[in-house]
Amino acid sequence: MEKKKNNKKLPKIGLLYLDYVLRFFDKSNFKGWPNKIETVTYHWKNDKNRFIKEVKRKKIDVLIGNIPATAYETFREIARALPNVQFIPSLDAQFSNKSKENVTRFAWKYDIPIPGTYIFYDKSKADRFIGKIKFPKIIKKSYGPSNYGGYFVHKVDSKREARNLLAQKKYHPAYFQDFVPMEADVRVMLIGHKPVCAFWRRAPEGEWLTNTSQGGSMDYMNVPKELLDLAVKVSKDANAEYWSCDVAVCQDGKYHILECATAFAAFPYIRDWIGQYIIWKFSNGRFPKPNIPLFNWEELGKMDSLVLRTLRHITFGKYTPSYDGAYFLDTKVREAEEGDMHLHEMDSHYPMFLTENRKHEEWPSEKWNFQDNYGKTIRKVHVKSNPKISVDESIESEKNSIILTEKKMKKLLMSIEGIGKKKAEQIMNIFDTVELVHTLETEPYKIMEEISWFKKKFLTKLMKEWEDFKNKL
Repeated sequence: MEKKKNNKKLPKIGLLYLDYVLRFFDKSNFKGWPNKIETVTYHWKNDKNRFIKEVKRKKIDVLIGNIPATAYETFREIARALPNVQFIPSLDAQFSNKSKENVTRFAWKYDIPIPGTYIFYDKSKADRFIGKIKFPKIIKKSYGPSNYGGYFVHKVDSKREARNLLAQKKYHPAYFQDFVPMEADVRVMLIGHKPVCAFWRRAPEGEWLTNTSQGGSMDYMNVPKELLDLAVKVSKDANAEYWSCDVAVCQDGKYHILECATAFAAFPYIRDWIGQYIIWKFSNGRFPKPNIPLFNWEELGKMDSLVLRTLRHITFGKYTPSYDGAYFLDTKVREAEEGDMHLHEMDSHYPMFLTENRKHEEWPSEKWNFQDNYGKTIRKVHVKSNPKISVDESIESEKNSIILTEKKMKKLLMSIEGIGKKKAEQIMNIFDTVELVHTLETEPYKIMEEISWFKKKFLTKLMKEWEDFKNKL
């Protein structure tokens, strides 16, 4: 009787599936969970209301699963309609899944090192950019169902090649990155911000793409500690229960993040580990935290990939002096900036964390869905659209929504001494309303780069006026 009573305290888990999308999780990934695990399937098109009703009918508390890029904005609306359901990973953690542009904006916010990146929704501005840059450059498809695998990543070596590519592919937005010569890249997978798998991907001789689907090779040995440190930072910034990032190891020795997401290919045993982490998170102490030692992938990686694709339910003992693996852990030493470290010492530097349960939206679509909002006015998100951040926050009415129009942005610019009507119009011809807001929020110095007369004194005054303006919203 006591056991049943405890079972009732556990949240109701549901697995999110979508038609035509490969399933990442199965009920068997949550081995030992005593209560029934529900499944709900989204059928695309106009299925939102039916899906919401099914989740409510099944009384699901925690809905687990990745959302594909083409359904992301719909599930933003679904999550708002289900405020008592916790999505794992959260919609904010999955922000980077939607597009390469979102990866970039995430990296800009958290000061994550990435190659120089330039995004244009206006074709004429993209063309002007092509006319003044140095080559080579990388052009990528940012949005769409087939985002990864290297098939929509192109290296262009001239203005003509760049213009021909964009004319042919019609990518929107035009997404450019500096070409960074790489030795290789490393994919790191993390659970609870702890690295659980990492492997090198190396391009074939004479090529630059490292994707294994494009002929690249992979191996698991000697991933640098400093690279793992960067991956841990990025995972914490995303507040993701599970996470993957691709890190470029550049010829100059620097590291750059190339991709990151909660959606990634993973061996079955890694999906088991994620499942065990999640049930630890929600079990109120009934299930133990998984123990996944650092560099386990080096030993597992010695197996044939066909074997790795079938392995399930791998567990590890914790390090103790009498543990059979102590000999291995004591004899293997790794170099690090702090000096030589035994593996069990290094493992202690990478604990597994619980993610934060956040109530507010970090990346609301009204502000960050540039693909659908481009060219429209920007509306301040009224509090009714989001979960409350604090109980003291007042509820605004619809009529109190504030529209940022071109007229208001011109008025803001003209409030700066030395900027009259003509100069304000010149700025707005280069930066439309959406771009100007984004530039002020993320890279204000770019105004100085684009406009020769716009000196630092103007930027300082404008940023002060912009902050004052936002405080009045």
